[in-house]
Order: sequence, then structure tokens, then C-alpha cells
Amino acid sequence: MASPAAAMIEQIRDRLNRTDYHDLHWEGSFSEYLDLVQNRPGIARNGFQRLYDMIVSFGSQKYVEYKKEITHYNFFDDPIGRGHDAVFGLDIPLMKLVQVLKAAAMGYGPERRVLLLHGPVGSSKSTIARLLKRGLEHYARTPEGALYTFFWVDADVDLPEANNRELPCPMHEEPIKLLPAEFRSEFLGGINQKVAGDRRITVEGDLCPACRHIYNQLLLRYDGDWTRMIEHVRVRRLLLSEQDRVGIGTFQPKDEKNQDSTELTGDINYRKIALYGSDSDPRAFNFDGEFNVANRGLIEFIEVLKLDVAFLYDLLSASQEHKIKPKKFAQTDIDEVIIAHTNEPEYRRLQNNEFMEALRDRTVKIDIPYITKLEAEIRVYERDFNRERIQGKHVAPHTIEIAAMWAVLTRLSEPKKLNLTVLQKLKLYGGKSLPGFTEDNVKELRKESEREGLSGISPRYIQDKISNCLVADVDESCVNPFMVMKELESGLRHHSLIASDELRESYRKLLAVVREEYEDIVKNEVQRAISGDEDALQRLCANYIDNIKAYTQREKVRNKYTGEYEEPDERLMRSIEEKISIPESRKEDFRREIMNYIGALAIDGRTFRYNTNERLQKALELKLFEDQKDSIKLTSLVSNVLDKGTQEKIDVVKSRLMREHGYCDLCATDVLNFVASIFARGDVS
Repeated sequence: MASPAAAMIEQIRDRLNRTDYHDLHWEGSFSEYLDLVQNRPGIARNGFQRLYDMIVSFGSQKYVEYKKEITHYNFFDDPIGRGHDAVFGLDIPLMKLVQVLKAAAMGYGPERRVLLLHGPVGSSKSTIARLLKRGLEHYARTPEGALYTFFWVDADVDLPEANNRELPCPMHEEPIKLLPAEFRSEFLGGINQKVAGDRRITVEGDLCPACRHIYNQLLLRYDGDWTRMIEHVRVRRLLLSEQDRVGIGTFQPKDEKNQDSTELTGDINYRKIALYGSDSDPRAFNFDGEFNVANRGLIEFIEVLKLDVAFLYDLLSASQEHKIKPKKFAQTDIDEVIIAHTNEPEYRRLQNNEFMEALRDRTVKIDIPYITKLEAEIRVYERDFNRERIQGKHVAPHTIEIAAMWAVLTRLSEPKKLNLTVLQKLKLYGGKSLPGFTEDNVKELRKESEREGLSGISPRYIQDKISNCLVADVDESCVNPFMVMKELESGLRHHSLIASDELRESYRKLLAVVREEYEDIVKNEVQRAISGDEDALQRLCANYIDNIKAYTQREKVRNKYTGEYEEPDERLMRSIEEKISIPESRKEDFRREIMNYIGALAIDGRTFRYNTNERLQKALELKLFEDQKDSIKLTSLVSNVLDKGTQEKIDVVKSRLMREHGYCDLCATDVLNFVASIFARGDVS
């Protein structure tokens, strides 16, 4: 019998696809590569074209929000990483980013700019850059994203004893650059007849210094015979990899004493100077700076504006001319996307620095704000705090929702309309409808708050405080919203990013707003659990519908018990309508609205039930709750004096909370006690 290790190795052997391996490591002559390009011109795309096509290859979805068509790109759901780095709630900024990349892919100008992701800390700027890098790595391994480079064989003309040695192009250049200039334009003109006019294949620039040296030396050896020179060239598929430093580069600020511009453009290999006799010989130079290794792909500048000014100057020619200047060599062509990110203070410093106008002029700023939609913010935390990841503890319903609600509230600006609160604004942004507000009002709110989401509480702060609650007390088996709210408030005293006591106090006031909202939420849940008899709700609904039908049609209602016809029960109708604040002056409009709704459903072949209309459902539940609350005597929980019948009814309510809302036994008991205390003080509205 085979050992477990041997069995595992056998499984690996069976599952390996050697055909894929050979495709990924294709190798051929230069002429074979030209045939590939003839059949598939896309393999010679530039960096921007490849990045844009990679994003689009994952598909997209269009939807309309507040009369504006928005495109959601599936790539930012992180299908490669199974959602680990998914970006939520930022469809509009991401759509702007993709539009810039599309314009760059078409050669309309942004390809000669630094793409600067700008936003507050924790707004997913780094995540977006990481997604793009990982996406390029993945795309390069697919047939659609294939790209190629070349290496020299038997080409070290000064060292004949080194025959058969492979010399790869240190900058992974596009093989088409080996064609003489006049033939290159002719070849590209031919293949561009096969592609769309706005997606023309352009291969610009010259070979890197190392390949240019070998190219010229071989032409010298063969007396200018290019056809013999090209026999020393072999083409192979290029697999982009940040780990292997191929096609993906990353550069971040370091201590000024340890920072050198050669990290970007390469440095002299002093061991080889004696071998080749000069420090200006390209074979004695390591083309391994971040700009060099990122050629054909993407380079990320982390916190770019914290770099020394000397480094920022390197960005000028790299972005505008697509050239870099290695030490002791002529300007060298590069083909790569330059993406950088920075925070608000550094960007303001750039704006105020009159000596950096050139960099500002070469920058396309794309704002990446905090999320301002509650549902999307909740998804951020649920990715980390879910049942699969949290072991041994239960997170009570609404715990994450309440934390997310407070985070979003801190990011919203105060509405200029005097009759709108910031909490109502949050609900409007989340798609909730409020009386008196239309889609045009929401669009107006967005326009008047252009910087919304560029300040406020970071998701990292929320994640840290939820984590603290999960590990704070090992004896507690359940974490509830009050624990998290307490942790959020206590952390404000030491929050390093809160600049003033005034701001700290405003955040505390928003916590009070969130607490009130939580009280309303749990009161409604308990009320619905108490009035959770669906049959009773349906009977009450049918009775109400019979009466408003008779009222709107000026008819009478047949009494089921006496069999006689009576006037519609105005007292019943108003007792339901008042639960959702329908004024006397609006009762007829509301009743006709419900009847029209029922008629529209009937035309579609659908049946009206108590839960078909959200507003009416709430009114019915509150009415039934009012009728039944005295029989349950929930307030007796406060005094701990319960008779057997009351205990049984409360147990039914508790089981409904657990079954329908996700409470555990402990947090269901806690929330019933909490709501009972509210009822005991008379706050039951």
C-alpha cells in the first residue's frame, strides 16, 4: 500500500496538464514568432492595452442608479483570489479608472501620464493596485493574454569561449523591436489591417542598451547581414510575475540615507568591469531597477509623494516620453503602466509645491474615497468576520451593521437641506425611499458633497475594534452591538488620525445616533416576533383590504357574523394607518394607492398578501403587536416575575428571534431584556 506522501505525489502527476506547461513555455525562432503575430496581432499589444483588456476579459454589468448608468467590472470582485481582495461600493471611481485605461489603450494621451490613486488611508488604493498586478500575472498565463520576449544564443562576440550561453533580454523587450525601423512600420501596417482602428498595434522605441550592443556587434560580425544576425535570436513566452521580478515592479519610500535612484533604473555590476574593461559597457550593468523589471507590465509606486524629489523627477520622462536614464547610458525606452497612490496630506503638499508643476501636469488623479453605502461597508467586514472565520463566538445580529453604519456616518457631510438628517441621507444613499425625496434629490445631495468619503473613520479602525471585542472576554460566548459601540467610543480617545476634540465629539454624537437607530431596529424585531403569527397577520390584512375596498368604491362591508351590510370600519382602518404616520388628510390617497397596487398585481397574475407591500406590512405588524403585547406582558421580564403562561409566550418570541433573525439563545434573551426595559420606561413608539 502506497504511503500518503506517495499517493499525494501520484495525484499531482495525474492532475498536471503538461500541454499547458508546454504552451506556457513556448519557444521558437524569430520568423515563427512573426507568424504568431500575423495570426494573433494582440500578442504585440502595449502595456496599457494589455491591462485594459485584462480587466474587460472578466466581464461587466451595467445598472442605473439615480438616473446615471454605471458599469460594474467583475474583475474588481477578485475572481482570481476568490473574493479575498474584492472592492465593494466603489463602482464609480473604478469606472473612471477603467475609462482612463481605455483612453490610454487607444493612445489618446493618458498613456503618457502617471495614474495617481488618491484618497484617505484604508480606502483600498493598495488593494486596487494589488488586484491589477495579480490580474496581469494571471492574464499573461492565458491564451488571450500571451506575450513574448527573446534571448540571444551564441551571441557574446567578445568571449568566444562562452558559446552556447543564453543571454536573455534583461528588460523582456518585444521581439518586433529587432526588425529594422523601415521594415517594422511596414510589418505593423500589415497586421493593423486586421484590428480595429482604435486598437492599433504600435511598437515604439529601440532595444535596451544590452541588446542593442549585441545586435550591433553581430551585425559587425556578419558584415551587416541582418538575416544571419537574427539566427542568434530565440523567442519564448513571457510569464509576468512580481515574485520573480518579471514585468511587475513595486517601489516604496525608504530612509533617505538608504534610498538610491539606481533602485529605479539599475546599477553598475562592479564585478564585471574587469571582465569587460569599462563601466559603460552594457554587459557590466545590471538592468534590474524597478523600471527595468516592470517593462511590458506595470509598476506600482507606494505612497509616491513621500519619495524624495530626485525620485519624482525620474517619473517625468518615464511617464511622458516612456524613457528612463540608466547611469552612463543613453535614455532607454520602456513600455509599462505607472500607477501610484498617495494620501490627502501628501497630495496637498504636492499642490502647494510650485517646483513640482511638471509632475502635477503629468498626473491623472483618480479619487478613491471611503465607501458611503451602508450595504457595501457591511460586506467589507463580513468578509473578515463570518461564521467560517470566527470560531467559538457568536456575533449577534446587527453588530457589524451598527459598526458599519457609524463608519459611513462619519464620512458623510451634513446635508444642506434643513429637513434632512445625516442618518436619513445614509438611508437615501442606500436606496431606501423617504417621503418627499426623489432620485433627483439624491443626485443633488451627491453633487453638493463632492469631497464626501475623503475623510472619516477608516475601515481598519472598525476591524480593529471588532477584533478587540472578539478576544476581550473569553467567557462571553456572544459579541453584541453594545460591546462594539463601547469599544468604538473608548478608542476615540487615542485615535491618532483625529486632529481635534471637536471632531472627536462629533463622532461621539454620531454613535448616539447609531444607538438610537439600533433601539428602533430591535424594537421592531421584537414587535414582529410578538406579532409573528402569519395567519393572524393575513386575517388582519384581509379585513383591512375589505374595508378600504368598500371605502374607495363607496360600498358597504358584509359582516361575517351577522350577515348584514355595514359601513366600512373607519376605526379599524385608522388604527392601522396611524401606525405608519398616515395623516387624516392623506388617508384616502393611501387607500387608493393600496387598491391600485393590488389591481396592478392582479393584472400580472400575482396575489396580494400581508407582506407584499412593505409599508402596509409594518403597519399590520405594529397593530397586531399592540393587540397582543398585553397578553405577553414583556415588561414583566424587568421584574423577573413570570408566570408559566407568560414564560411560554416569551419562549415562543425568543424562538422566532432565533429562527428568523439569527439570534443565539444568549443574545435573544439579552435583546428581549433590553426591549423590555424600553417598554418599561414607556418608550414604545
